[in-house]
Amino acid sequence: MTQRENQINRQSAIGNRQCLRWGLIGCGDIARKRVAPALSESPHSELVAVSRANRDLLNEFADAFSVRHRFANWQELVQSDIVDAVYVATPVDIHAEQTIAAAESGKHVLCEKPMALSVVECDRMIAAAKANGVKLGIAYYRQFYPVVRRMKQLMDSREIGKPIVAEVTAFEWFNPAPSNPRAWLLRPMISGGGPMFDFGCHRIQLLLHLFGPIRAVNSVMSKALFDRDVEDTAAASFEFAQGTIATLTVSHAVMQPRDTFTVWGSEGFIRTEVLNEGKLIIKTRDDERIETHAPARNIHQPLIEDFVHAVINDHQPVVTAEIAKAVAQIEEEIYRDGR
Repeated sequence: MTQRENQINRQSAIGNRQCLRWGLIGCGDIARKRVAPALSESPHSELVAVSRANRDLLNEFADAFSVRHRFANWQELVQSDIVDAVYVATPVDIHAEQTIAAAESGKHVLCEKPMALSVVECDRMIAAAKANGVKLGIAYYRQFYPVVRRMKQLMDSREIGKPIVAEVTAFEWFNPAPSNPRAWLLRPMISGGGPMFDFGCHRIQLLLHLFGPIRAVNSVMSKALFDRDVEDTAAASFEFAQGTIATLTVSHAVMQPRDTFTVWGSEGFIRTEVLNEGKLIIKTRDDERIETHAPARNIHQPLIEDFVHAVINDHQPVVTAEIAKAVAQIEEEIYRDGR
């Protein structure tokens, strides 16, 4: 049987079942709080397998979510016939290796953000997915926020005039002890960078979604408070092809959390003080009002549902690998300029 015939048979089996059998690689904090619950609660998904090197932690996680198939070796999971799709929830440095291996085993892949350590790795992941006829999506879930959808509607309708300036801030105090499970985020060979790479990427993806291609990037990196191998604070400015200017400031060193997104237009503005909450202030020539567009209870759920729908109905997910690669390209420019 040819590779193409195998692809058709796999797709037909998934379509007939109307259910995607998931394998989850990585059982960390996000997987426990959001990913595994979303996979378990999706009406067209079944979490059938998990993988983690530590057998005790693997069993504890699998028991918590009633997952029968358990693999200490992730390579065995991606090769298993019981799995249709793989969610990669591991540190960034192994995203490419695991995604490519899963794709070469005929598995669809939804990978955590950032997509990979470099654009070169992104290209390899995309090529593997295309060569093996599988879907590849990246977990930029904020695009599914109702408040983001509403912001785009307001800008597209020109209710605030032409978007002129965007201001985005994201502050999260982060000073983990070496024994903390998330301390790998401070090791650039594993994480790719500090807050600009970790959660700045989410905001860059939204900026690209709202304003389109970027034609110029400037940035600055700082170890303002901590002596570590990655920046604790960074800022970047972007000039978009349509003329809008945006600034993004991120930090691990500010005690007060911040998650703002403001767009100043020629005839008004829109602003959310806490993007994750969905409260939106709108000021136009005619009025000023407040709207509330709360996210899903589990903010990963719409991402999962979109990817499952894409696989079952054979179309591309909303957040494609090409979109995530564009984010990686911008990140490379930011770090090259900032350093």
